[in-house]
Amino acid sequence: MNHKWLILILIIFIYLPVSIDATVLHVAVPTLSLELGSTTNELLWIIDIYSLMMAGLLLPMGALGDKIGYKKLAIIGLIIFGIASLGAALAPNSIMLIIFRAVLAIGAAMILPATLAGIRKTFLDESERSSALGVWATVGVCGAAIGPLVGGYLLQHFYWGAVFLINIPIIFIALIATLWVVPKQPQNTQQQWQISKALVLITALLMLIYAIKSGFRADNSILVTFLIGGVGAVILYIFVKQELSAKAPMIDFGLLKIRVLTMGIIMAMTAMISIVGFELLMAQELQLVHGLTPLKAGIFMLPLMLASGFGGPLAGWLVPRLGLRIVATTGIGLSALSFFGLAVCDFMVHPYLAWSMMVLLGLSIGIALLASTTAIMSSAPAEKSASAGAIEGMAYELGAGFGVVIFGMMLSIIFSQNIMIPDAIPTQLAVQATHSINEAFLAANTLDDQILSSHLILAAKNAFIHSHVFVLLTAGVLFSILTVFIWKFLPDRN
Repeated sequence: MNHKWLILILIIFIYLPVSIDATVLHVAVPTLSLELGSTTNELLWIIDIYSLMMAGLLLPMGALGDKIGYKKLAIIGLIIFGIASLGAALAPNSIMLIIFRAVLAIGAAMILPATLAGIRKTFLDESERSSALGVWATVGVCGAAIGPLVGGYLLQHFYWGAVFLINIPIIFIALIATLWVVPKQPQNTQQQWQISKALVLITALLMLIYAIKSGFRADNSILVTFLIGGVGAVILYIFVKQELSAKAPMIDFGLLKIRVLTMGIIMAMTAMISIVGFELLMAQELQLVHGLTPLKAGIFMLPLMLASGFGGPLAGWLVPRLGLRIVATTGIGLSALSFFGLAVCDFMVHPYLAWSMMVLLGLSIGIALLASTTAIMSSAPAEKSASAGAIEGMAYELGAGFGVVIFGMMLSIIFSQNIMIPDAIPTQLAVQATHSINEAFLAANTLDDQILSSHLILAAKNAFIHSHVFVLLTAGVLFSILTVFIWKFLPDRN
């Protein structure tokens, strides 16, 4: 086998666990809630800390790869990813799991640009490089698609930490193969590494998101929440201001002046918010409301992710023929239609209708993501294509992180307003049960009266169904507005 194609196989092998880890926990939310006693806020942090950390670290880690060579970057990233996987698998509580998920993101933020750099420097022929990048993108989509399925299988047959333990043998083999197969890489000692800027950005984002999550809980201090949110906003403002005046900015915010590029970023973030947020909703409803096992829940959700993998190639074929404006508007408009359909659909009574709507949502999200990439990369100046690509990558990761935050908070708010707590429930447990369906189930499990416990569980299920309808209808309305917005501001042809 040609040496460069052997390197591509290795790159795929390295990249697969990173893409799987982005979605593997989506079906684990009910299990983590019961096994670790995680609150709603803790569950949301466990899931979205991975994407949020990656969003801030991708740019500086890419620069680090240029500085030390992608082989060293991959090796360091694999080691960190492996250690963090072991730590996450053995985490005794939610806080430790959040910490190790953050460390996982550090390793992933090194691995992802290392794999892209490996393709760029291994495949010098443009046609071969395009084929290799196509394989890389397909692996990313497939990894994300099978993540819930892998998670569901492992949760059904092993304890929850197995979703992280499976990474370790893969990492071990990948390390040996990287040392053996990948040639020594040249280093660029002149390359700047702006890790301090990345840490400032991450700090600002985490403080703002903490304030958003805490602000909707009655048992949190409003003063502390506003203080943390205010400090985060000030830090973010200073960061943006300094980047705008910097000679060598980490993020070229000047690109946002290009209208088409900005619309592409909005589409990318919106698409990721919707698909990640919907998966979070689905995973909880299928298991906690309808009683499916994690594996069956993963299988039920599979049409959504598989369809998203076909949406990109379909949009790639349509854009040159119909134009970006029509394709992008159609993608977002179909997403709105699918959300309306899913809002009024009972998944168990009409499963084929649910799968049809999920396929439509997956296709439309795939179309929107490809349209966003086209908008960003085609409108950016050629000399700034790398900066535009980096901003797109950040938009994807931020969208994934905000999808968990936005859908999670909306579900929590509507749930707390709709749950009818039985009168005999002790006050402390009643307050806990209003936060989310996961915490309601935890409260029910502590009750000695089984009849009272079953009444509380039934109340929680009914409240979640109300939340499901409201959240998806809201998403449909917002996507409908965005459809009009995109049609108005994108050019006829691009």
